[in-house]
Parts: sequence; structure tokens; C-alpha cells
Amino acid sequence: MIIIPGMRIPQVRTSFVVGVLVTCVIAVGCSSDSESANSTVPAGDCPTEAIQVVVSVDQWGDIVEQLGGDCATVTTVIESSKVDPHDYEPTTGDAAKFTDAELVVVNGMDYDPWATKIVATLNPEPPVVDAGNVAGLSDGENPHVWYGPDYVFEFASAVTAELSKLSPKAAEYFTAQADSWNTSMQPYRDQIALIKASYSGSTYAATESVFDYMAVALGLQDVTPTGFAAAAANETDPSPGDIASFDKLIKAQDADVLIYNIQTEGAIPEQIRATAEQAEVPVVAVTESVAPNASSFEQWQVDQLKALLSALKTTR
Repeated sequence: MIIIPGMRIPQVRTSFVVGVLVTCVIAVGCSSDSESANSTVPAGDCPTEAIQVVVSVDQWGDIVEQLGGDCATVTTVIESSKVDPHDYEPTTGDAAKFTDAELVVVNGMDYDPWATKIVATLNPEPPVVDAGNVAGLSDGENPHVWYGPDYVFEFASAVTAELSKLSPKAAEYFTAQADSWNTSMQPYRDQIALIKASYSGSTYAATESVFDYMAVALGLQDVTPTGFAAAAANETDPSPGDIASFDKLIKAQDADVLIYNIQTEGAIPEQIRATAEQAEVPVVAVTESVAPNASSFEQWQVDQLKALLSALKTTR
């Protein structure tokens, strides 16, 4: 039996996303030996008044909180895995959270357009750190920027630079916070390096593109049927031919692992799951937003990387 850490999260979006589980996906302690490292060490008392920061989604909220420390009051609008940022309609209360913002942080790439629209109504408009822009990505590309390791660190640098610009008196404090956060991310870097060194070239198929940036960083090869992947990216139903291609791929065990976003549901995922159970293709459960049991961005990502490593070990 392949045991992979994961949890069933309330489903939020009906999707054609394929589910695959060879053997049951069950939770194996999400505790991580990185738990002691994922808490930012206080850099000292803030020397000035805290900056008011609003973050659109929780994938970035934890990082911003750690970088800002006591010198930033951070409000994250979407903190629940039950909410789909793609289709989110902000309430009047949500819009009000932006009123006194001195800095706004968004994912961009049309992932959270409602946040950018709210900012445009403010006078004066606060500065915005857009993760997609920082990464040099364009609208229409994969919007799951937080799964790209290089993008994560580029984003953190951009946030620290903007905080220091807004509050020069706290620049040294923000530098210390950034150093502390960077140290806390070492387990994340270590897991990436370990998987890349041992399993670069391994193949994967995916129910969605959510994990693709990480997969590229790990040196994995995407063998997801092209038509199915395109349908997933456009949030449309795959054609019968696309489903048949995926089914054939799984039966032939042409993917070493399948990356499965457990925040989706639908008849097609169940169909592929049944096929996978017979084919014994290992599945790695990932989430689009921060897992409810994760104490930090780092722990969330490391737990998933460890699950991937465990799955890949069964393929050789």
C-alpha cells in the first residue's frame, strides 16, 4: 500500500479534474520535522508604526506576515480553502478591508482580478506587489505562481523591498525578518534538492496545472495528455477522447505518479480513480490553497514534497 499524506478538504469547485488513487490516500502525520524551523524568529521590536497590508489570498498571506513581523498588520481576504479565488465575488466588507491599505499584495495573472479592481477604486491607490509580475509571467499563463520555488523567493524579496520603501525607519527590521524567513525555508529547499537529485526525469500526469511550476523545478516530465491538460487549464470539460487518452496512460503505467488536486470533485475524477486503483499508479495529493492543518507556507509545501518523494521511491 502506498501511504501518502493528504486530507479531504471541503470541495469548492466542480471540475473535470481527474482523481487518481492507487491505493488509498490517507493522512500520515502532517507533522513535519521542519515545524521548529517554520516559525520566524522575532527580529526585535518594530521601531515605528506598523504598515497596513492587505493580501488577496492565503497562499501569499503567511509569507507576508512573516516578512512584515511586528512592523506590518496583515489582513488576508481569502483564508479558507472553501473559497475559489477564480470565481470569487468580494463582499462590501471585503472591499472595506482595502480602505486603509498602505500596501496590497495580489497573485495577479487573472487569478484574483477582484482585488486589483478594488485597488483601482481607492484614492490614492496604494502600491501593489503582484506576484505574477514579479515572476515575469503574463496573463494566460499558469497562475499558480506560489508553486514555483524561484518565484516564491523573488516575491519575498519584492515584498521586503516595498515594505522598506514604505517605512525606511524599519528597513533594518525588515531585512532581519527576511533573513529569518529565508532560514525557515531551508527544509523546503532541501526537499526540492533531494527530489531533483534522485528523481529528475521521472514522469507525472496531473489533474490540473496547480503543481506544474514545482514539477519543472524538480526536473519531472509532464506526460498529461495534451487535450486533457488544455481543458483543465480552460476549466472546460475534456472530450471523450481526452478522457480515453488519460485512461490509456494510467492503464499502461506511463506516468510514474499522478498529481491530484484534492480541492476538486466530479464524476470524471472518480472514473480515473477507479482505473488507477487497478493500475496501481501512486497518487500525490496536493492542494491549491494552504492546507488547513499547515502552520505555515513552508510546512504545507514540505509535507507535499515528502509525499511526492515517498511515491517516487515506489517507482524504482
